[in-house]
Amino acid sequence: MENQPIELKIYVEQMALLVDLNLREEYKDGVTANFERIQKIAKLVNEFDLPEEIEVAPVFEP
Repeated sequence: MENQPIELKIYVEQMALLVDLNLREEYKDGVTANFERIQKIAKLVNEFDLPEEIEVAPVFEP
């Protein structure tokens, strides 16, 4: 199954309704632009291949 592109403006509007957030019209374009940035960053992270032998760390310590 191929991933369908997400219409981010619709996504933002639907998620605002879902979490009962009164997202004013003047902020929708800015929120959508931020989700576009997040989507590009997530794509880069998700495309990074990790070797199979890497184990999950039980505790994250920066």
